[in-house]
Amino acid sequence: MPIYEYEHLDTPCERGWVFETRQSLEESPLTQCPDCGAAVRKIMSLNFINTPKSNGDLRNLGFTKLVKRDDGVYENVTRRDCDSRYMLRDRPETVPNLSKTISD
Repeated sequence: MPIYEYEHLDTPCERGWVFETRQSLEESPLTQCPDCGAAVRKIMSLNFINTPKSNGDLRNLGFTKLVKRDDGVYENVTRRDCDSRYMLRDRPETVPNLSKTISD
């Protein structure tokens, strides 16, 4: 079951300004705190359980990661076979081919 974060809109209770709660995907978002009954809203969580740990993970998920190496020079650390290792300013042929990773 996913964990969601909620924020009190007016004053916090014993749980504090922000609290977490487990809810099934079918449940509607909370509008009131289960402890104090005050108005709450669902917020975007900053915790990600399955974050990629390597450039290879990013590449396998379809992401492109560019690391700045010099003024106008970026290294494509997630390059694929057809991509250039470096992306250079004012050289469009060095831009990664995103059509191979993005699909409808």
